Amino acid sequence: MEKVPVHVPHMGVVEEVVVIDWLVANGSHVTEGQPLVLIESEKAEIEIEAPGTGTVEVLVSASDEPVRVGTLLGNVVSSG
Repeated sequence: MEKVPVHVPHMGVVEEVVVIDWLVANGSHVTEGQPLVLIESEKAEIEIEAPGTGTVEVLVSASDEPVRVGTLLGNVVSSG
């Protein structure tokens, strides 16, 4: 079993973002490149895509609380 991490990406000078919504449910199967989670900085909303194919494991839920760039949001767990 391999866990591919999903982090808040580095976006220039942005230090914090808010997780707006997970576009798939925890435990759902996703394919690489599929939109996974929506985050918002002061200037834009950004979709983070699945970094691999597998099952989504959500670690940080959507909320109004800011999270720092680099934070682990979840994993895509593959069985291969």
